Amino acid sequence: MIEAKPVKRLCRTHSTITVNGQFPGPTLEVRDGDTLVITAINRARYNATLHWHGLRQLRNPWADGPEYVTQCPIQPGRSYTYRFTIQNQEGTLWWHAHSRWLRATVYGALIIYPKMGRPYPFLMPKKEIPILL
Repeated sequence: MIEAKPVKRLCRTHSTITVNGQFPGPTLEVRDGDTLVITAINRARYNATLHWHGLRQLRNPWADGPEYVTQCPIQPGRSYTYRFTIQNQEGTLWWHAHSRWLRATVYGALIIYPKMGRPYPFLMPKKEIPILL
């Protein structure tokens, strides 16, 4: 759900466009080979699209997010369902809005773990904390 919510930053509360009421948006944790089905409901006053930064969009480039390039923007009050499969990728990526200034607040981490049964290419961490700069 993309919508304006009050968010407190630096001791002040501002109306900020959020995803599911969170700023930054939720961290998506998936495995290589998973199919993601994400319905973006736009309750903001502005057009929106989502871009899956660094993710290979094989056979479905229309889910890549640049408005008026790969898809029409999601208009206020409308929704769009992104559907794609993670193929041969692992690592920490990110997703973000690809619509004007919304990219400043509509974003989050996308963590792709190895397929079940496939070892990590490094020592498995005891704890993970995604940091978005």
